[in-house]
Order: sequence, then C-alpha cells, then structure tokens
Amino acid sequence: MHDRLAPLYPQHLATVRERADRALALGGFDHLLVAAGTPPGRFLDDQDYPFAASPHFRHWLPLADAPGSWIAYTPGAKPKLVFVQPRDYWHVVPEAPRGYWVEHFDIVVVRSAAEAAAQLPGGRRAVIAPACPPIDGVEANNPRAVLDCLHWHRSYKTPYELELMREANRIGARAHRAAEAAFRAGESEFGIHLAYLAAARQVDAELPYASIVGLNEHGAVLHYTHFDRAPPAEHRAFLIDAGASCAGYASDITRTYAAAGHAGFQALVDSVDAAQRGFAAKVRAGQSYPELHVHAHHVLAGVLREHGFIRMSAESAVESGVTAAFFPHGLGHPIGLQVHDVAGFQQSERGGSIPRPAGHPYLRMTRTLEPGMVVTIEPGLYFIDMLLEELRAKPQAADVDWAKVDAFRGYGGIRIEDDVACTDGAPENLTRDAFAAA
Repeated sequence: MHDRLAPLYPQHLATVRERADRALALGGFDHLLVAAGTPPGRFLDDQDYPFAASPHFRHWLPLADAPGSWIAYTPGAKPKLVFVQPRDYWHVVPEAPRGYWVEHFDIVVVRSAAEAAAQLPGGRRAVIAPACPPIDGVEANNPRAVLDCLHWHRSYKTPYELELMREANRIGARAHRAAEAAFRAGESEFGIHLAYLAAARQVDAELPYASIVGLNEHGAVLHYTHFDRAPPAEHRAFLIDAGASCAGYASDITRTYAAAGHAGFQALVDSVDAAQRGFAAKVRAGQSYPELHVHAHHVLAGVLREHGFIRMSAESAVESGVTAAFFPHGLGHPIGLQVHDVAGFQQSERGGSIPRPAGHPYLRMTRTLEPGMVVTIEPGLYFIDMLLEELRAKPQAADVDWAKVDAFRGYGGIRIEDDVACTDGAPENLTRDAFAAA
C-alpha cells in the first residue's frame, strides 16, 4: 500500500495547498489552522468517547490518532504539523509521525495542548476546529467563506484519495464476504458483526459508521443497529450495510442475501441488483444526481410491477407516491473523508444550496456529477409496516396486491450499495472491483 501511495501524495498535498490558498483569499485570512480535535468527554464521567480526527485534518495527512494536534498553513510556506505527544503512562501515547508524508511538513512535537497553541501563528487566521469544548489559546471561528470553498473542492478526489478509497472498499468487501459466510452458517446478528470486525481487522470505533446487520424483518429498519445475540428460529434474509476505513477515508457498502430455499425473495434481490448496476453505470459527467434518483424510482416501480406487488403503471406509481412507500430514502450521497460527505447540495465554492426535487425529502445530493466525484448508489425496496399502513389508507391501495406484500414482510427489505467514482469516461465502481478482487 505504501508503494502505491508514496508517489501520489506530493500532488495531493499540492492540490490541498492550492485549495487552501483560494479559500483563505476568499475569506480574507493569512493563515489556516486546522485542529485534529480532542475526544469529547462523557457527561459526569471521567471517560472519553472514542477519538476521531477532524476530516479537515485528515485531508492534509494520513494521521488518524493525533488528539490535540494542529496543522498550521500559511500560503507560500511549508505546512507545519504541531504534534501533541503527551507524557502519559495511563494511555498509549501516539507514535511520533513517520511515513511517506513526513518530509512534506515542518514537524514540531510538543507535550500539551497549551504548548501546541503557543506554536500557532497569530494575526488573521481561519481556525477550523470544534467550537465546544473550547481550546485554550485558540478560538475557533470556522469562517463560512473558507469552509464553503474547502468543502466544494473536497468533492473532487485526487488520485491519492481515490487509492485510499479503493483500499477502504477492498477491506470492506473482504469483511462482507465473512459476514455472508456467518449468515449462511446460521449465526446471530451479533455473531455476524463479530465476523465482520475480525475480517476487516477494525474495531467498531475505527469503522466509518455503525454497522447495520439485520436478519429477516429487521432489514425493514433503515438504520438497524441492535444486534440480537441469539439467532432467529429461521434465517430467511440478511441485509448488511457496513463499511471500512483507510487513513480516514470511508467505504459504504450494502448487500442483501436470501437464505437457501427462499427463491421468491432471491428473485426480487436479483432484480434490485440488476437495477442498481444500471444506475451505477449512469454515474457519468453531466448526469444530474436528482434526475438519476427520480429515474431509479421509475425503474423500481417496474420491479414492483414485474414481481406482482402493484398493478399500476410505473409512471402512476411514482407520481402518486406509491414507490416512496417501498423506497423511502435517497439514491445515495457523496462519500470520502466522511460517509455522508460535504457539499452535496452546494451551488458553488461560494456556498448556496440546490433544493431537492419535490416529493423527495431524503435525497442527500442535488448536484450534477463531475469527474473526481465519488457517490454511493444504493436503491432499496422495503416492507416497512408504518409506511405500508399509510399506503393502505390511500386510493392507490386498490392497485396493490396486499397478499403478496404480506408474504414478503418477513424478509424486511433489500438494499444494494456501491461506491462509484465519476471519471472522464466510464464510471469506476470501487465496490464491485473490490468484490471481484476478493
């Protein structure tokens, strides 16, 4: 991995510096200070929550374990890393920085947060840091003009970032294979989760988000993170939405499986999978993401009709909101340093917001795709009791085969999700490539 990243990093850092120069100029600042952050403390306790370095900090360098540290950048000067390495025998002290990136920074090692603050330049400075808890000696201002510019340009991944995201997908695909095997072996949700962690070689706090591991009807809970300790009496279906991290970059992968002997549900999974591949193939420069989302509703309406759940036309199902009862979330979102990455609605580097299309309140991206963007494509079909009961009360209920719907409630739902990069030509499906390699 080091051999692949080392030649890509200098250009990545040059790009990050150019973007910082532009953001500082727009905001009228002389210096950019980026805090790694510190772990928040638990209320009325002497323990902290797991530490996660700020995405702005991780954008500059692959250093995830550096609480209290800072990056200080002045245009035209070499960036400076103020690295906090406390004197501490209660906890593991972060190792001194090393690797392919260290030569590109002036590195100062200090022992405390106060010493770190003393190393930072004064004057007109944009301080990107959490406002709470306050950091003594450095007041966060998080200027909107600077953040808007940095967030906008973060939408376009460098070759270095894409390589880290490929590796995050390789780790995730390997762990998904282990989770499927655990499901086939009859494990509980908790047991499947443990198999996933072992294969990813990452603990929960290192994953980019809390894994969703749902058996049977639990697949109908979009963010199901309960983890039953005992296996169900019968394994019918399995939905897993779980990712992995690589130097702070995320993968976000979902797969759905039918147990042996459940051919009807398997056929529905196959149809959603085929539809998802078609949507992923449309991740091309110039494609409106909201239009792709609406297109997905029409295709999934066709799937519902093909499998006998509805009798109306696809157009009627979308226009009347019937598809929203079965597919109630957005087609996907930007991904990178954050799972739901920034600037999904942004109009330009100066901010602004592009509204969602009417009737689609949960879509997480409204931009037009451009080379360098990475998005998830995650269509789904679910049998959610609350939404189905609302549908049953509408006139369109007459065009729904409720006996067929009821027969599928015990499977929960289906979601298939890949991370897909937009290029100058055909899209690069980071997730499918990783599964093929696994």
